[in-house]
Amino acid sequence: MSKELCFVIDQISREKGISRETLIETLRSALLSAVRKRFGGRTNINLQIDPKTCDILVFETKYIVSKVSNKDEEISLEDANKISPEASVGNTINIPLNFHDFSRIAAQTAKQVIFQRVREAERDVIYNEFKDKTGEIVSGVVMRKEKGFFYLNLGKTEAILPLKEMLPNENLKRGDNIRALIQDVRITPKGPAILVTRTSPQFVAALFKMEVPEINEGLVLIRNIVREPGERTKIAVYSKNPSIDPVGACVGMKGTRVQSIVRELRGERIDIIPWTDDPRELVARALSPASVDRIGINEDTKTAMVVVNDQQLSLAIGKKGQNVRLAMKLTGWDIDIISETEYSKMRIEEADKTFSPPSADG
Repeated sequence: MSKELCFVIDQISREKGISRETLIETLRSALLSAVRKRFGGRTNINLQIDPKTCDILVFETKYIVSKVSNKDEEISLEDANKISPEASVGNTINIPLNFHDFSRIAAQTAKQVIFQRVREAERDVIYNEFKDKTGEIVSGVVMRKEKGFFYLNLGKTEAILPLKEMLPNENLKRGDNIRALIQDVRITPKGPAILVTRTSPQFVAALFKMEVPEINEGLVLIRNIVREPGERTKIAVYSKNPSIDPVGACVGMKGTRVQSIVRELRGERIDIIPWTDDPRELVARALSPASVDRIGINEDTKTAMVVVNDQQLSLAIGKKGQNVRLAMKLTGWDIDIISETEYSKMRIEEADKTFSPPSADG
């Protein structure tokens, strides 16, 4: 039993990275609990495991007395001297215990305890590995769908992708390789839970960081990013280095970089906008792909009136107001869009008020 136990402890210690001392102490504590239970819960039953040989010693500790009144906790001096000639009244003595089926109990307990400790250690390793990776991208293989969640195989563990964090109309199948952003890592009774998302604007930002070396190296900065998942993303970028084109860096040669991200997002449209501190220019750029003819702003109320060609009006506003809604989120300005025809009509009305004909009495 001792050699076998040492072998198992050493093997698990090496494979799982758990210290030998931790495994031995965990096993000792579990065995002691089992033995004490066998002896009616007596607290004077003790157990030791030799750290080198893994020999297990079970013994009871009794007080040496002249006259025994409690045989479970006391021993006479005469009987104590048979075990140790130096024994004397008032001291304690350890008496080895032997029972025939202890090896079986030890083997079963050792197996259960060590595997439980291994599971706990593996959970700790996984939690410690991922707890500081919130906001980073992971790649995984879709394994299964259960109760509103997809489970992704990350190799050592699984990530959980809630249905609400999927792209709209996304149809994931077992075996699909996908990327997602780690949103949260938490401890649960079943172990660490790694929650991921594909709908967050920061997922798109992290994809750009992966695909665009200039962003990863800090040469191009993402000033702001807004998104309606599965539909459109607007991302504003800039560079302090005038020799670097931030938009060109994000698009890549022949669009390779941005197209890689678009494929991951299942065709989601991405507008890459060069950031500027000029609010007029920023609002105009944010309304891309529409072209702006005129723009007036009120810096106190952060409102903007934008005039576009009649043919550009629906493009500027976007489907169900999506384009202008995202532009407002990106810039932080309240934007009102009118067509050239509406603008001309307003100017005529204003002119009529200013230059009204004289009254008949005049």
